[in-house]
Amino acid sequence: MGAPLAIALAAVMGLALATVVIGLFGLSSVLAALAQIGWRGFAFLTVYSVFPFALLGTAWFVLSPGAPLRQWGVFIWARTMRDSATEVLPFSPFGGFVIGARTAILHGVAPVAAFSTTVVDVTTELIAQLGFAGFGLAMLALRLGAGSARGGLLGAGLLGLLLSAAGAAAFIVVQRRGMGLVEGLARRFLPAAVAGAGAVGRALNALYERPLRLGAAVAIHLAAWIASAAGAWGALRLAGVDIGLADVLAIEALVTAVRSAAFVAPMGVGVQEATYALVGPLFGLPAEMSL
Repeated sequence: MGAPLAIALAAVMGLALATVVIGLFGLSSVLAALAQIGWRGFAFLTVYSVFPFALLGTAWFVLSPGAPLRQWGVFIWARTMRDSATEVLPFSPFGGFVIGARTAILHGVAPVAAFSTTVVDVTTELIAQLGFAGFGLAMLALRLGAGSARGGLLGAGLLGLLLSAAGAAAFIVVQRRGMGLVEGLARRFLPAAVAGAGAVGRALNALYERPLRLGAAVAIHLAAWIASAAGAWGALRLAGVDIGLADVLAIEALVTAVRSAAFVAPMGVGVQEATYALVGPLFGLPAEMSL
């Protein structure tokens, strides 16, 4: 079975699972919860989403040595384009990264800098995601303790955390030691922009020799994950749902951890919905509102 067919099959299975989960709780109940959020909640989320994207773009900008302050907005816009492309191109794992880098290049960022900082930016976000997911697992363990079903949920989250950690470690090793692969990707995805792919390898090494910049990028990425969850909390409060910010942070972190374990599902379709339905009630959020 080819990779595109396998991904398409995983997407179909995920959609089927999402449909089953919504059906179990009733479509009318889910739509009623959606209506409860109302236009104010949607307007809030739409406007508020600018803030997490600004943080994500800032984390990328911080990694760019010598980038003038006037390019700060370029990195925010390029990061927005990266995430937008990832959402509409779920079958192309590199599509969003390439489009984000190309956007930065078209707005004046040097090609080598755009590609190398994209790679390191993805790495720092993976590391931040580990901390965010770990927080959710710790919150769940403290709140629920032992239990068969709960243990299964904790196990799935822990598996996702371990897989993410292994993936981040492997990604860093490839960047540091597998320069042939990195340069090959540069030639393949940015053939016209990156004339000398060897420059990408040197740029990557130079970026990893700046621990303060790396640490700042990780911290800003973590702040972006927290800010995104805070936006969901704000919308829920506008809908009249009485739930604490720490609980929403834990729910979002746990969903992130479980999605990592089910990385074969494009955009976590199905797995995400099932996890929300399971995790939400444990923190006092009704399943239909979680969905």
